[in-house]
Amino acid sequence: MRRELIIIVLVGLSLAFLGCLQHLSPEEKIGNDPVQKCVLLCEEAKEKGLNLSSGPCLSNNLAPGWVCDVAHWPREAVDNDPKNQCSEYGKSAWAFVEVNPDCEPIRVWDGTNMQILGTS
Repeated sequence: MRRELIIIVLVGLSLAFLGCLQHLSPEEKIGNDPVQKCVLLCEEAKEKGLNLSSGPCLSNNLAPGWVCDVAHWPREAVDNDPKNQCSEYGKSAWAFVEVNPDCEPIRVWDGTNMQILGTS
């Protein structure tokens, strides 16, 4: 009887824990990962109907010192237009995440190392 009670309690706690996880917002699920935050911002912008083909800056404050920018791979002239770049990069931000217009991560610069994540 005691063993069955322990199993029931453990199952109940497990279900309660899983239920809590399901109620986390997307922001809570991704934590402090700047790449995932940038992808989420991009997906939200697309859902709102924002045209991403010009390569707009999605956030000048993705995380402390980080910006989130839409760009193309390979880069297009529109990506080099200052009005489409994050104005805080090189000022208050030293790192960036670039996603393509389909919200796929393409480059990450953490201030020291460049990662090429995709080529589409």
